[in-house]
Amino acid sequence: MKEAKPLLFGRAAIVTGAAGGIGRAVALAFAEAGAAVACLDIDGGNAETLAHEIAGSRTRAIGVACDVSVEADTLAAARAAHEAFGAIHILVNAAATDDPNGDVLEISPADWDRVFAVNVRGAYLMSRAALPMMIAAGGGSIIHLASQLGRVAAPRRAAYCATKGALIQLAKAMATDHADQNIRVNALSPGAIETERLVRRFGSMQEARRLSGPKHLLRRLGQPEEIAQAALFLASDGAGFMTGADMLVDGGYTAT
Repeated sequence: MKEAKPLLFGRAAIVTGAAGGIGRAVALAFAEAGAAVACLDIDGGNAETLAHEIAGSRTRAIGVACDVSVEADTLAAARAAHEAFGAIHILVNAAATDDPNGDVLEISPADWDRVFAVNVRGAYLMSRAALPMMIAAGGGSIIHLASQLGRVAAPRRAAYCATKGALIQLAKAMATDHADQNIRVNALSPGAIETERLVRRFGSMQEARRLSGPKHLLRRLGQPEEIAQAALFLASDGAGFMTGADMLVDGGYTAT
């Protein structure tokens, strides 16, 4: 019997924010599924380390230093991926910056602009850089990493909630604009996931589990690998009839 090809065999992906957390898990899952992966991160050293790890045992990979809020960086990163792999079929916009707690009276304009520059402008710029290459390849899948807090609010998280809601709407608008070019665009909204971002926000993972875990119906935090599996589905042909959607993987956070 003929052996089945890996789920993303023959495809090339760009993953931003790939040096850690959800982005790293997505890059590893895509590589395991047979995709060539361009690992982008503002921390170029860690992006290259991940690329070496992937290339050593799985498939082709490159690491690229990229500040997604800078247009020149996104254009150069997309070119590097295209030159390395010959095409781009998948883009995952997972890069995000830490956001300060606060309502709109407490958050400074500079902090507000910084959160939007990475979380929203970054997804816009990276999509703008990669889309022509994806269209030339015959189509593909773009995934914006949003959040359950793009649908429901949390106290003193005004900037974060606003950016994640924007990404959900951006996915819908882009899906409308590019369906005729065989480009599917979806948002992926995790609940609270065990990453270093939670440690920085709560002071320790134990405290994050204690305070945030019970807010989910499953009474726990999610794992980066669980979100990576959802991204793998959205990138694959199995999600071929999904576009303009927001896929919740939030442990039941928004169910009540």
